[in-house]
Amino acid sequence: MAARESTVAAHVAWFVLWIMLNTGSVPNLKPFDPYPFTLLTTIVSLEAIFLTLFVLASQNRLTHEADRRSHLDLQVNLLSEQEMTMVLRMLGELCQHFDLQGTMSSPTYQELARRTDVGQLAQQLDSRLPQEGGHKS
Repeated sequence: MAARESTVAAHVAWFVLWIMLNTGSVPNLKPFDPYPFTLLTTIVSLEAIFLTLFVLASQNRLTHEADRRSHLDLQVNLLSEQEMTMVLRMLGELCQHFDLQGTMSSPTYQELARRTDVGQLAQQLDSRLPQEGGHKS
């Protein structure tokens, strides 16, 4: 926050000094960029262009990092899904071994113990989530 305030203060001081030097406010100094301050306008425009480039580069880097984190989250979630499916299958085998059939016959258990088809899950999500223009296809 302090860096932003000092940057604003430096710009204000720069503009005040430039205007004072070029409006004849300083005695014995001939203005080098008289009103309408064409040189100042050019410098400010170039600064805006460079700042825009820096912001876009920073956003691109942040987007790339977010995509990498998202991909890692997906990989971890898929691994967790596989592990949980394996645990449920092992639990089912234990239930069979100890002749505990109540839990294994439930439709919920049968659904959860099946291997998750990631492609089908992605298609379901695509069909249910709104598309990038804010409307469903």
